[in-house]
Amino acid sequence: MASKRIVLKFGSGILTRKDAPEPDPVQLRKLVEAVALLKRAGHAVVVVSSGAVASGLKPLDFQQRPSDVTTLQALAAVGQTHLMHAYESLLRDHGLHVAQLLVTHEDFENAERAPRMRAVMDRLIEFSQVVPVINENDSVAIEELRYGDNDKLSSRVARFWGADVLILLTSAPGLLRDMKKPEEGPIPVVENVDDVIHHAEEEKSTLGTGGMISKLRAVQDAVHGGVECIIASGRHAEQIPGLVEGRGVCTRFPASRS
Repeated sequence: MASKRIVLKFGSGILTRKDAPEPDPVQLRKLVEAVALLKRAGHAVVVVSSGAVASGLKPLDFQQRPSDVTTLQALAAVGQTHLMHAYESLLRDHGLHVAQLLVTHEDFENAERAPRMRAVMDRLIEFSQVVPVINENDSVAIEELRYGDNDKLSSRVARFWGADVLILLTSAPGLLRDMKKPEEGPIPVVENVDDVIHHAEEEKSTLGTGGMISKLRAVQDAVHGGVECIIASGRHAEQIPGLVEGRGVCTRFPASRS
């Protein structure tokens, strides 16, 4: 298979324990192993990772996530170092290294900063042993803290970088046919994401989890920018290489031809 540019988005929901608001080391190890397999197959991989706030809770003796933005920013400032240390330690087991990029949305829009940002990303990808891990700089920017989970950021990164595919990993196996009947599984392919978003926003009792609508909006932005998108379960990290090859349980959103 030809080399692809792949953006993987890891949300807080798949990076933290199911029973406590703290990082899940077993889960993170599985996700990193999937990244290593993609790299070994010759793909260029960028990770957009949440999890900084969750990683700062335990070091600062918080039992639960606070609500005020200033404290969240402080937790992110502490947690980001712990999160990157975890990535570096796990990637090193596969002969890889993390490259941390803390960004704001302005980095992709400012006429002076955007070309530098693109140049740095392209240069990092030239090093086969490096995995760029991007997060919003929560200590100075608060969009993720207010609106959640880096979906918009991952879409922006994918378009900006010219990715072939954006994989949004979440707690769901994809866009479910019926939220009330999860056993029916996800819709395999959605040709027109605009119709799905319209349905999701109107039928909030069916599809209206804020997290899924946020992901669908990110998908809408990405596919219109020429990026194929996949929504899949991050709790089954072992299928990530298969998703790139067209297999696995997920919902696929083909890139817009226009």
